[in-house]
Amino acid sequence: MKDQLMRIKLIHPCKEYKDQIIKMLGAWFQVEPLEDITPWSIGRLDYHDFDRYCSELDIREEQNGLVPDVTLFCYDEDRDLCVGAVNIRLMLNDRLLRSGGHIGDGICPSERGKGYGTRMLTLALMECKQRGINHVLMVCEKDNIPSAKSIRHNGGNLENEIEEDGYILQRYWINLEEQNEHDKD
Repeated sequence: MKDQLMRIKLIHPCKEYKDQIIKMLGAWFQVEPLEDITPWSIGRLDYHDFDRYCSELDIREEQNGLVPDVTLFCYDEDRDLCVGAVNIRLMLNDRLLRSGGHIGDGICPSERGKGYGTRMLTLALMECKQRGINHVLMVCEKDNIPSAKSIRHNGGNLENEIEEDGYILQRYWINLEEQNEHDKD
């Protein structure tokens, strides 16, 4: 899979992709406990009520420590299935600036190690750029080597490491303006 050109895209949850999203979420939630799933946003509502799930998944205004965000699913066009999800926070509060970042992303366990994470993050960064977020903070646990590689592959520069709740977190910044300058060269 890694050697082939992937035809993936980020999609909003909607009836057109209902079966693919429900199948992925069901498989994912069977393998990992809800508290371990990233992005957290995909598990905060019951996806079995799909209409409500779609209408309430994105947070539209700051409330109860949550910031406005958008959650998108990674859809593999060739395989007609969803393989992951990404949550883009449109602003950062103090907690997110320290240990959450702009993007939370995850690949369904059965699809990990196939190159989806890196490509999905590339698409998420394009979405950030379109929304006017040019300096993107990404955070991952130090022992999450695949995430760190994906972030670095997409231009992430390690700012520092912090300890939180017994975990060492790495904080990376991705400068999308700088990347665009390199693309022009």
